[in-house]
Amino acid sequence: MKSAAARSVVLGTAGHIDHGKTALVHALTGTDTDRLPEEKSRGITIDLGFASLDLQDPAGHSIQLSLIDVPGHHAFIRNMLAGAGGIDCVMLVIAADEGIKPQTTEHLAICTLLGIRHGIVVITKQDAVAPERLEAAHQEVRRFVEHTFLEDAPVIAVSARTGAGIPTLKRALSQLALSVPARNADAILRLPLDRAFSVRGFGTVVTGTLQAGSLHVGDAVHLQPEDRSVRVRGIQVHGSQVSETHAPSRVALNLVGVEVAEVHRGHTIVPPETLSPVDTVDVELTVLPGMPALRHRTTLRLHAFTSETTARVLLYPPGENSAAPLARLRLSKPLLLTPGDRFVLRQPSPAITVGGGRVLDAHPLPRLRKAAANAWLEQLREAAPEQQILLRVRRRGLHGISITTLSRETGLHPDAIRPIIAPLIASKQLIGASMGHATVDHFLWPEALTEAVELLFKELERTEARSLSRAELRSRTKLEDWVFALAAVRLVQVKPVQTVGNQFTLRGAGGKEPTEALAKVEALYRTAGLASPIVSEVAATLQLPHEEVPPLITILIRAGKLVRMGADNLLIHAEALVRLRTELQKQRGQTFDVGRFKALTGLTRKHAIPLLEYLDGAQITRNQNGIRTVR
Repeated sequence: MKSAAARSVVLGTAGHIDHGKTALVHALTGTDTDRLPEEKSRGITIDLGFASLDLQDPAGHSIQLSLIDVPGHHAFIRNMLAGAGGIDCVMLVIAADEGIKPQTTEHLAICTLLGIRHGIVVITKQDAVAPERLEAAHQEVRRFVEHTFLEDAPVIAVSARTGAGIPTLKRALSQLALSVPARNADAILRLPLDRAFSVRGFGTVVTGTLQAGSLHVGDAVHLQPEDRSVRVRGIQVHGSQVSETHAPSRVALNLVGVEVAEVHRGHTIVPPETLSPVDTVDVELTVLPGMPALRHRTTLRLHAFTSETTARVLLYPPGENSAAPLARLRLSKPLLLTPGDRFVLRQPSPAITVGGGRVLDAHPLPRLRKAAANAWLEQLREAAPEQQILLRVRRRGLHGISITTLSRETGLHPDAIRPIIAPLIASKQLIGASMGHATVDHFLWPEALTEAVELLFKELERTEARSLSRAELRSRTKLEDWVFALAAVRLVQVKPVQTVGNQFTLRGAGGKEPTEALAKVEALYRTAGLASPIVSEVAATLQLPHEEVPPLITILIRAGKLVRMGADNLLIHAEALVRLRTELQKQRGQTFDVGRFKALTGLTRKHAIPLLEYLDGAQITRNQNGIRTVR
């Protein structure tokens, strides 16, 4: 096997029916992209066609163009959109004898909506017209592309029949390929599929234009939107077997784990547990010139890559400085979309392209007020990558966000997110937590941590005992475990709170810590052993205000220092109970009554009865008609 070409660019054709797109591709590559019998019989392109062209740049470096030939008939615009969604640059084809036609205009508009910024204009059939007509065609084309991304593009006249102009066009395509920016290497693998078929001896084969990431033979991947696990058994790039391939490129995959009938155009291959389909997206809209403004709640057809569905357009109120309207799109079926993805919107009847746009947020938060979402989107659409990360962490508030969720929201690989986040943590614009892992993988907005600390503190103030166990405090505040862990550490640092074991307790009034009083109370019970004092006796013995004793006892109970007997006011130190249990275990099988137990322990009935009931409940002893047996 060999590796795929190092430099690869995806070029799409565009233009009106019968303007010679397929013939031009054949003249360039030697490949007839019309593969369907109906295409042969009717002499028109119906579905997508594919070819490759190997070129060299002026320095002699290899360039591989993946050509996607699209149909020019308005009836097959859906197929055109499925091919145009994944291209880097366009070859707009205009016949010299016909000039600008309706699909010329619509195809150029679609390319603009899809964010294509590089291309070339080819005037075909130069041999079919007089020189004067050819010159007029040049002038017409120049006027047509004014104020578009093709305004400064080369305009080259060719004849697919005679080959005139083809060498010049190839040189221009080489220059065009060099001008195309490299794909985002940080994006997660994504392969929208446009074909699926079966090959005898191999099974299911799918094809598509690799939009991001890389694929290797043996990779385990998922087929979305079904979230089906499949394996890559083989890879072909333009007919050649390769061991791996990188975006952008046309690829064919031999898949294991799925039948051909289960795969359709619009499915997408992604890595396991990464990107997932969504049915609600927030977007920036573009309405084509001459089209009426989109109405709130209008329903249109949305086309993105090889997928399409119905979308309900919910317009946000226009902002003061909004150049383009913002909207939420509710999709009738989930699609795999990430921020930055371009799409086209078409009116179903009559079937015309009305606009399109760019995805800003593919994971909008539920139950967020429209005004808040609108303001957030206004900030997001022009934000630099680090600012986008900050905005996404900030909107999560007390919940924070994991790097896995950030990756899903942005479409970026976690390894690409970490270098963006590291300086934000270093500059204290974000707070990071490792959650026991080797790398920091959870993030919180600093103000959210302050809010979490206040939440914990207020919950402690709200309790009568001014004390809660770690588990109780976590349960009451409903914070994520890792957010609670961060807030708990900060709570003790910045608030009058101390911990005893797993117990969080407010310090005494005026900031005086109850540590000394706690120690005195515990010492009193430890010394008393099984003959412990009741609560009212504790206050008198230690000369403490009566109202201060219950909170201190609560702290000791929750810290596991004291154990409450049946009566609310009778407690025994845990160490005394351990000693008693040890002594009783030495007498396993022995029996005794209340009188003998009192004699053995020296306790009065006031202490003996609650203690015996506790031992019964703890299954240390078994009571049968007043006679107890040590278990």
